[in-house]
Amino acid sequence: MQSLPGFLQARKFGDLSNLLQFDIISAIEFDRTGDHLATGDRGGRVVLFERTDTRDHGGNRRDLERMDFPINRHPEFRYKTEFQSHEPEFDYLKSLEIEEKINKIKWCQSANGALFLLSTNDKTIKFWKVQEKKVKKICDMNVDPAKAAGNGPLAGPGMSTSSKTYTANGGCLDKTLGLGNDFSFPPGGAPSLHLPVMTSIETSLVPRCRRIYAHAHDYHINSISNNSDGETFISADDLRINLWNLEISNQSFNIVDVKPANMEDLTEVITSAEFHPSHCNILAYSSSRGSVRLVDMRQSALCDSHTKLFEEQEVPGSRSFFTEIIASISDIKFAKDGRYILSRDYMTLKLWDINMDSGPVSTFQVHEYLRPKLCDLYENDSIFDKFECCLSGDGLRVATGSYSNLFRVFGCTDGSTEATTLEASKNPMRRQVQTPTRPSRSLGTLSRGFRRGADTSGADTNGNAFDFTSKLLHLAWHPTENSLACAASNSLYMYYA
Repeated sequence: MQSLPGFLQARKFGDLSNLLQFDIISAIEFDRTGDHLATGDRGGRVVLFERTDTRDHGGNRRDLERMDFPINRHPEFRYKTEFQSHEPEFDYLKSLEIEEKINKIKWCQSANGALFLLSTNDKTIKFWKVQEKKVKKICDMNVDPAKAAGNGPLAGPGMSTSSKTYTANGGCLDKTLGLGNDFSFPPGGAPSLHLPVMTSIETSLVPRCRRIYAHAHDYHINSISNNSDGETFISADDLRINLWNLEISNQSFNIVDVKPANMEDLTEVITSAEFHPSHCNILAYSSSRGSVRLVDMRQSALCDSHTKLFEEQEVPGSRSFFTEIIASISDIKFAKDGRYILSRDYMTLKLWDINMDSGPVSTFQVHEYLRPKLCDLYENDSIFDKFECCLSGDGLRVATGSYSNLFRVFGCTDGSTEATTLEASKNPMRRQVQTPTRPSRSLGTLSRGFRRGADTSGADTNGNAFDFTSKLLHLAWHPTENSLACAASNSLYMYYA
């Protein structure tokens, strides 16, 4: 299959020819091992995929990693199961409809072969367990089933016991016990009798909702994040962040509250929150004013005062009506080692070093070509679209989505000029889009806002050829391999490099 340089399309799930609003994917997440992938949609369903290519080589992943030779195959996934996570609800106290749309999915630690994950809509978080159940069938019976009833009833707890004499191994000395009048030995007599055989073992996946965490948020939940301790998680809405214990569904602790005494004094809201990948006491959250705050829960029970503040100073004379709107951060992600934080606002990707709060270490231009069209984007509400971002497991690349089902991949090592634009479609070579030649605003002399390869679309630098109704909002990077999963409408695309 053809594709743009650098990344190739590995797999596509979904059919754009039969598009229903409820089928549009609204969340996507790999588990910690990368062997499972989960997606959520606007219809409240969660769909699970499992990796299959590692099984072809035999052994588990740990054994494969010990091999002396590399396996040069891209990750391959197949459909595993799906279940209805949320249903539409109605809040009668507030006269408010609650959509079933899945906002976020987070995987929890697996145990005993079972998969655990959290899913949330606007108001309610659910803890799911997905486990294989084996169904066994009995065959090779000696006795005709039609005559089985004549062999006498089985003893139950409410039935009187017999006074017959039994041997130590459970045999009965009275040979006539339990034999009805219509009982007949099979051909060959008593020696041919044998125990029933269990065959045709069927395996089915059974999802079960273990806990429901509800009635803790007055505003729409925009984020959930698991803690590295494996016991707690956070949920965030516009004004508050709550801390939960996975085992306790009727109690949570409010650890961040930005709600002012007078709502007229409200200047910013929480847009995203995430736990540090290895330090269970540290979390970060972003705001609609373009700042990222680092919080240490050891300092106080209510973490309204941040440990560090990451924000870029406004360029003098550049303020406009759209300045605060496009500065709003829609998503943040910690790097795997916890050293860096990636943030996505409407125009750019920014990479922050948690040890340096003077400014971002890298800025990647994503939508700079749209700056002349901000008025039009404001009129059709596209300027409020919330694009997600992700980092590769090795920390060498970052990615985010754009319009016309495009997504951008940037190299983030020192001196790297890697920048690639790909389209999530059945034929990735269908369109190549020009990005502006004007320099990007980044720290130092970094300039990231360009794409390798020639332009064949005829699109101008104002983005007139872009389709703003088709947008790639959700994507996730495989935790250990150079592979991306992204969602365009109701289709899931897998890319690898």
